[in-house]
Amino acid sequence: MALKSIQYNQHTLDISYEILNPQASVDLIILHGWGSNKNLMKKSFSPYMDSFRHIYIDLPGFGASTCNLTLTTTDYAKIIELFMIHINASKDIILGHSFGGKIALLIEPKVLVLVSSAGIYVPKPFSIKLKIALFKLFKVFGFSKFRSLFVAEDAKTLSEPMYQTFKNVVNENFSDAFSSYSGKALLCWGRDDTATPLSSAKKMDELIADSTLEVYDGDHYFFMKNAKDVSIKIEEIFLKTLEH
Repeated sequence: MALKSIQYNQHTLDISYEILNPQASVDLIILHGWGSNKNLMKKSFSPYMDSFRHIYIDLPGFGASTCNLTLTTTDYAKIIELFMIHINASKDIILGHSFGGKIALLIEPKVLVLVSSAGIYVPKPFSIKLKIALFKLFKVFGFSKFRSLFVAEDAKTLSEPMYQTFKNVVNENFSDAFSSYSGKALLCWGRDDTATPLSSAKKMDELIADSTLEVYDGDHYFFMKNAKDVSIKIEEIFLKTLEH
């Protein structure tokens, strides 16, 4: 594991990362989802794709990377691009899981690998809308200390900057960004994903001009059991970019 300090909006962020196959000429940047870290992604994908230079990154505020300011998804993309400049990494292939998929999309790599990616707005069920309304009512009467009773599981243990960041990124609709992406995209999805449903994958597949959708048995973390096949598909997609 290594650390690289990045200056962003007058703040210093320490970015934790790990590089495998450092002599390889093609860069594969791998971004984890919300609440996760690089070790989960490394455990899944490090045995495969040894012709690529694997770059595993802890996003700011997760794993061993620091974050003391409120961010948006666009901020995350800018920070990762700054980090890539620092380590001389290219936009060859970027794989993003869940929240990491939105970041990968904004960086616009040659090959975009979306693994159960977020980015298509899914309306909240009534029960969640009711929770939000009740919390807002509690805040009016000064009971915001009961926040943990109302917020999503992903947000309960967050610092205040990261909680505000969570609110910034949780309900985004990146349909326009998917439509404008001009590279090759590989979409890999779990059939039983409830966090980012398969309907979102199908919408992304419609929006992206040059995309392939692969569906696997499993949920939001299907890739942990299917990393080998996903890796083979990534290699096949990248080879197609070399044919032109």
